[in-house]
Amino acid sequence: MIRFEHVTKRYADGTTAVDDLSFEVAEGELVTLVGPSGCGKTTTMKMVNRLIEPTEGRILLDGKDIATVDPVELRRRIGYVIQQVGLFPHKTVLDNTATVPHLLGWQRKRARTRAAELLELVGLDPSVYGDRYPDQLSGGQRQRVGVARALAADPPVLLMDEPFGAVDPVVREHLQNEFLRLQSQVRKTVLFVTHDIEEAVRLGDRIAVYGHGRIEQFDPPSAVLGAPATPYVADFVGADRGLKRLSVTSIEPGDLEQPPVVHLDDAADRAAARLADEGARWAVVLDDADHLHGWISADALTGAKARKGGTVRDHARRMDAWLPVGASLKQAFSTMLQHDAGWIAVLDGERADHFLGVLTPARLHEALRRSTAADAAGSARADVRVETVADA
Repeated sequence: MIRFEHVTKRYADGTTAVDDLSFEVAEGELVTLVGPSGCGKTTTMKMVNRLIEPTEGRILLDGKDIATVDPVELRRRIGYVIQQVGLFPHKTVLDNTATVPHLLGWQRKRARTRAAELLELVGLDPSVYGDRYPDQLSGGQRQRVGVARALAADPPVLLMDEPFGAVDPVVREHLQNEFLRLQSQVRKTVLFVTHDIEEAVRLGDRIAVYGHGRIEQFDPPSAVLGAPATPYVADFVGADRGLKRLSVTSIEPGDLEQPPVVHLDDAADRAAARLADEGARWAVVLDDADHLHGWISADALTGAKARKGGTVRDHARRMDAWLPVGASLKQAFSTMLQHDAGWIAVLDGERADHFLGVLTPARLHEALRRSTAADAAGSARADVRVETVADA
């Protein structure tokens, strides 16, 4: 969708902002451009909508050289979101959102209907917020309106220049979550500029790590964190890149342990005998549809066996530490800490939360190591074996 071919931007004073840049962004891909101030990432983005003209090379949008397209028409086909939002203070939220459709000659009713749909999509009820003015919104709400406005004419490309940088960390994380949800629905081709490597890792399908006017590495987040291409990239992503990698490594079925499983209506004494036979200290408790209920200790069942009678239901404890398969290892680690749990249950969200297994701290660490090794070897994670303490 977007292709840079040997693009250079050199200013009259001899400063080279971008030097011989060549890369491609596929349709529907979200690419984050990350690097320190002055490295050329914003210049790169602004050349796509011709706010800045390249000195050499060419940029193609959907196969067409943008130098041959009228700049005004080009910009109306490209969504643009900036940190300061840039809403018109004298216009309502609904009219702000409908700005580009109006410029394209849409009828007022059609433009406002589209604007209302987009506000709904970004989580702002148009019946509540549509008639408000920008100064009546919070910073996070204004950013949502900015995203809605950029999408209003359904552009194929979206340019975002540190759009969430001016809000507090809590709101920023919420906006990132909402944007990922939105992108999963609309699948725009996105160039997203940020100076924050954690934001780049969290949002990007691929990351372009900038040095001084050049891209030092252009890879998926897991590769940037697991195998930095240069010492500069390793230094930029930080010594804690292993921790950052948790956020881009998902839980897979092969990461899970299979502990003993009992059901709510099982006889307590029989369940106790089973755990004793297996030498297990605890078991996962499921209902009759194999949905997670909780867990039960061998000690609780041993006491029940001594008393005779009763079922697992009488002694089971609820389990709140669980996640769907595909959640990140960072979420898993956070859930363990939040619930002070030695393991979490993993469920299959596509099969009515069917129980799949449990993830322990040891298996979490192993999953992270296998993910790193798989990227280095160019193979699937399931095909990689790493040495563990159990192998020694």
